Amino acid sequence: MSTVTWITARGLFGRRRFLLLLPLPALLLVLAILSRALGVDPGQWGPPVLVGLGLAVVLPVVALIVGTGVLGAEIDDGTVVHILTKPLPRWQIVLPKLVVAAGVSAVTVAVPLYVAGVLAHSVRLGLALAAASALGALAYSALFLALSLVTRRPVLLGLVYVLIWEGLLGRFVDGTKVLSIQQWVIALADRMAPTDLLATTVSVPVAAVLTGLVVVGFTVLAIDRLRSFSVAGETS
Repeated sequence: MSTVTWITARGLFGRRRFLLLLPLPALLLVLAILSRALGVDPGQWGPPVLVGLGLAVVLPVVALIVGTGVLGAEIDDGTVVHILTKPLPRWQIVLPKLVVAAGVSAVTVAVPLYVAGVLAHSVRLGLALAAASALGALAYSALFLALSLVTRRPVLLGLVYVLIWEGLLGRFVDGTKVLSIQQWVIALADRMAPTDLLATTVSVPVAAVLTGLVVVGFTVLAIDRLRSFSVAGETS
């Protein structure tokens, strides 16, 4: 597993795709620092920056770029053949890639969210946002990794989920919020650091249970799907 982890990390950091991760977290930091420096009321800039940008855009987009890239890029360019020819159970391929995807996504998002949370409210809120976003990164990564094995258009389907389901329907249709990873992250963060800057109708027990189900369910799906791949990298 350590070999697969190293290969995955080296491939991820060696691709230009990794550079796409930097602008959004940087924008989040810049907006938070400027708002604090200009003395803007946190009640005005906190929700749009922390939730509207950080949890609704930066977290899912970063996880989408990384999650679909750790295995999907190898399938596209054919290098997955080298891994599939190894005498490894498929779970020993999927799990290290999920760990790398979730870890990179979590660090990339949690650090600027922590800083923004501290500037907006307190260290406690910063830590809550960092911890909750790390859990969200794991759930998003499992979802997007599975999508990269299920379809040839994982980025497109991922954007449909993030922009249409979570962004559009989640904003106007309350019933869809219960199936929104974004809302689960908000619920968990608000439980760890209650504040008026965060608000959701999803309960913490529901958020915790569904997060666990998504991680386990889509990881199992990814493992099962990878078993159907032949050495040529095509599904049988």
